Amino acid sequence: MNPIDRRAMIAATGAALLLPSRLLAQTPGAPFSWQRLVAQAQRMARAPFVETPLHPGAQAVDYMALHEARFRDEATIWGDLPGDTGIRLFPLSRNAAQPVQIALVDKGRAIPLRYDPAMFDAPSGNPVKALPADAGFAGFRIMNAARDGDWLSFLGASYFRAPGASKQFGLSARAIAINTSLPGREEFPRFTHFWLERTGNSSVTIHALLDGASISGAFRFVSSLGPDGVRQDVTAALFPRRAIPELGLMPMTSMFWYDQANRGTGTDWRPEIHDSDMLSIASANGTAHARPIVNPARPLVSRFVERDPKGFGLIQRDRDFTHYQDDGVFYDRRPSLWATPAKPFGAGQVRLYTFPTDSEYTDNVAAYWTPDAPPRPGARIDLDYRLDWSAAKTPAGSDMAIVDNIWRGRGDQPGIERLVVDFAGPLPNGKPDIWTDSSGWAIVKTAGYPVLGRDHLYRVVLDIKLEEGKSADIRVQLRAGARALSEYVHYPMGV
Repeated sequence: MNPIDRRAMIAATGAALLLPSRLLAQTPGAPFSWQRLVAQAQRMARAPFVETPLHPGAQAVDYMALHEARFRDEATIWGDLPGDTGIRLFPLSRNAAQPVQIALVDKGRAIPLRYDPAMFDAPSGNPVKALPADAGFAGFRIMNAARDGDWLSFLGASYFRAPGASKQFGLSARAIAINTSLPGREEFPRFTHFWLERTGNSSVTIHALLDGASISGAFRFVSSLGPDGVRQDVTAALFPRRAIPELGLMPMTSMFWYDQANRGTGTDWRPEIHDSDMLSIASANGTAHARPIVNPARPLVSRFVERDPKGFGLIQRDRDFTHYQDDGVFYDRRPSLWATPAKPFGAGQVRLYTFPTDSEYTDNVAAYWTPDAPPRPGARIDLDYRLDWSAAKTPAGSDMAIVDNIWRGRGDQPGIERLVVDFAGPLPNGKPDIWTDSSGWAIVKTAGYPVLGRDHLYRVVLDIKLEEGKSADIRVQLRAGARALSEYVHYPMGV
């Protein structure tokens, strides 16, 4: 997974608006439907891939030019209609130089939009104003009714983001991930066309055409804003052009620099910095897996074998401001993202890929579903799933005790490291059984007790014997006999 310039994306997200009467191409529009879009994607897969060229004027639109160019509020698409559906468009820039085409859909016809520099307020000489009418756009965002923030944005390759109920952006989703964990082989298929349809006062359906060297596809995102955050029902038809060693479905991308258990050296003054702190998986058999995220010393792939999982997601579980002390970008408000298959996905793996980072501006975490059955060139892959962007600590709805915090430090003896896991949630009367296992280092001591003065908080302390040059996966769960009382925790050590 290549690093993403987060600063450039944040700058771009802060500027966009439109006026349909000036931007609509002078055309009656072409017929549009989901079936037509799927057929178009299938035809593309049968033809050689052609990369969209960079627009020659985009290179001049640097970070400062993008920041200074502001869309005019009165130019917002659907801005005269009630609700949360105002559309504002992103201009091309140095960091998003491949144009996408955008059209509005009404009554089964699609009318393309054209670029108009007059939609921007910008200083004299700003290169955004010099982009021509055929420039196209970099992406778009959907504004809330108060116009003080956006609740969904698509910008760059096949990336899209939503802030959840906290109105704070964080992690991103992608339409597809190709060879993400294979060094030097990752591909970034991109959305080349969007069709936007207003379907309610707080809902917009987004159709998109995806194209890349290994795959093409049609996507439909039925997106709505509710009191708990953003929900998207996603339908996709994918058509591989060639064999794909690692196909990632329902992918999501985030950032983890450090937390209280992984500060390391060279960290910032803030106690913790991360957009997500946990991978959560809901298995078909009812097991709730919790894999805390770490910043590894080298690229790391964690694989969780599943059949027909109920869902998975990257979670920002720690929502205590005092743990971050960030009064600028508010990491405690970052959304969680949960993916729920609408139909059984069969056998495969939830994969978590992380690589080292030394800053908060690089996305170094990716999670995705990889099916066991390899994609076949010329075949069709149909997907139906739901994405929920929220502040939920347990998006899967489990009533088991959850991981509340984790700490690491030295044990009482040389060569011993201590791992402390706090579980939050009601537990039955009596002392739970502490089940542990390790695929590497030896667990030499285990203890557990309720934390005094804290309701429903149970602490597990593990002393683990270090083995230089060897990594380990420490697993722990609270049980009552064979019955699970807590999440099944997987913690990586020595990575």
